[in-house]
Amino acid sequence: MNLEGAFLAGLPYIALASGLLIVMIGVAIRRTHFVAWSLTVLTLVATLICHFPGYEALGEGTTLTMLFYVDGVSYVFNAMFVLAAIFTAVIAYQYVQERLGYPEEFYLLLLAATFGGMMLPAATHFASLILGLEIVSISLYAMIAYPQRARGPLEAGLKYMILSGVGSTTILFGMALIYAASGSMEFMDVSPVTGSMEGDTFYLIGHAFFWSGIAFKLSLVPFHIWTPDVYQGAPAIVTGFVATVSKGAVFVVVMRYVMQSDVFSSEAITYVVFLNAAASMIVGNLLALQQKNLKRLLAYSSIAHMGYLVIALFLVSTHPGIGFETAIVYLAGYFVMTLAAFGVISVLSVHSERELATIDDITGLLWRRPILSATLIAAALSLAGIPLTMGFIAKFYLFTAGIEGKMWTLVGLLVLGSAIGIYYYLRIVFAMTSQPEGELERAPNSSWTGIGAVATLGIATVVLGVYPTPLVDLVQTLLRASGF
Repeated sequence: MNLEGAFLAGLPYIALASGLLIVMIGVAIRRTHFVAWSLTVLTLVATLICHFPGYEALGEGTTLTMLFYVDGVSYVFNAMFVLAAIFTAVIAYQYVQERLGYPEEFYLLLLAATFGGMMLPAATHFASLILGLEIVSISLYAMIAYPQRARGPLEAGLKYMILSGVGSTTILFGMALIYAASGSMEFMDVSPVTGSMEGDTFYLIGHAFFWSGIAFKLSLVPFHIWTPDVYQGAPAIVTGFVATVSKGAVFVVVMRYVMQSDVFSSEAITYVVFLNAAASMIVGNLLALQQKNLKRLLAYSSIAHMGYLVIALFLVSTHPGIGFETAIVYLAGYFVMTLAAFGVISVLSVHSERELATIDDITGLLWRRPILSATLIAAALSLAGIPLTMGFIAKFYLFTAGIEGKMWTLVGLLVLGSAIGIYYYLRIVFAMTSQPEGELERAPNSSWTGIGAVATLGIATVVLGVYPTPLVDLVQTLLRASGF
């Protein structure tokens, strides 16, 4: 590809990196929350717009460097990450101003984490994988612990920093052993068959370490212990970002690795990943049943959802087009409904002494905050997979994909887990729709930008569930253009 085409293909990355520098310089010159927030939103919107000329220059894909390969698949995931960051920034404005203090650096961290997330779908090398992963993780350490005087966020940030560091070093050690077995760090050249007993041993042990670290990042059982504590302690708006962009980016780069390396031709590795997925579906749903804290409930729910998504990971090794299409549709739905849920918690917590914490806190909420309650109800029903919501379409895609791949056990666990999930999601709905005791308290004023953003997500949850055709057609068009 010529220089002009490569420049256009890399334009979204250039736009986001340039915007990050502009916001940093602006904060250094003068601390103004509104200006920092405005520059951040403008940067993200410009990055999103830059995907259009970049896509025209892509063709089936282009190699920017030996570390990055950009195609329609990476572009669609990058667009999802940028949209999630835009909604996060819009919802965060009043929340950050009222609850966090010194808000300007928050937006720098948000842009940096988004940039790291955008690197991962295009990664084709262990070096680019770990680089993008650490940019995301280090940004999240500070975002989670951003309220400096609050005990919960500091504790959550410390736990995430220590355990995430262990996960990253585990991944690095696994990469070293895989390199010793294959002689390469490029995904395409990592072969499961080396021709020597010593090489096969290094390969299997290396993948045991590598997958353990990845499973931590995705909070798959038994590497899920950090998830409920971090979700509960982190600011709600940050929790939504961790649950979507952070996990989504890691999952996408693993899909790229699985497709290019053919790692699932090893029965031992396949069996381990299968056990992780099955355990996550069962444990995540069963532990969510016992939760009264809203954020912990959503944390265990996310563990189950990542287990469901492994179905698409298995499928991408044999049917890449179907696997990527399933993952894109599922993650799109998961992003919308998860951001909607945590966005509502953020908006409701702006003027409270503490964050909205338990299911009891939302009892009768529909009669006090109808717009926010309707959004949270839509998100809960969608997470449960109720028809006429995006969650139903997403799970239907996984179900049909699992049937296509003859993954009967995982499909059965998907159905069972979804049935269990209906109970604890409906607890949220019943609490909000129940009649409040005594007189209704006057609801405090909230930012209309925040309310508008979460309401948009709630509407999207329903609209995409009723009429998903435009999304599906767009995904299929992008995949065909990328050669799938």
